[in-house]
Amino acid sequence: MPKVSRSGAAGPADEGPVAARRGEAGDWTVDFVEFRQEVDGAPLMASAPGGACSYPHWGYVFRGRMVFRFGDREEVFEAGDAFHLPPGHVPWIAAGTEIVQFSPTAELRAFEEAMARAASGQ
Repeated sequence: MPKVSRSGAAGPADEGPVAARRGEAGDWTVDFVEFRQEVDGAPLMASAPGGACSYPHWGYVFRGRMVFRFGDREEVFEAGDAFHLPPGHVPWIAAGTEIVQFSPTAELRAFEEAMARAASGQ
């Protein structure tokens, strides 16, 4: 059975307010993420198809607080919570939050490629 550990995952990818380690286990991508600063995903998601994240995630919050906005509601997750996020969410994440997140690799890659095209103006 494949596994991914925080210490064995690739990274850390340091993207300013976010530090992440990533690995793959079968058809799943596992991200260990630390948010060093508050992150409001609304500006980033504005260029995404539908204005929101288009793929699902599952995960666990080790520390901190996250709020995910959907068209009709908000979901709040705090330290000790396991979570499932269906497509169509926009994140807000507090500084100091640490999570592990599981995402279907094919959907994640397609979304990241679409976001990269949008960022480059294509």
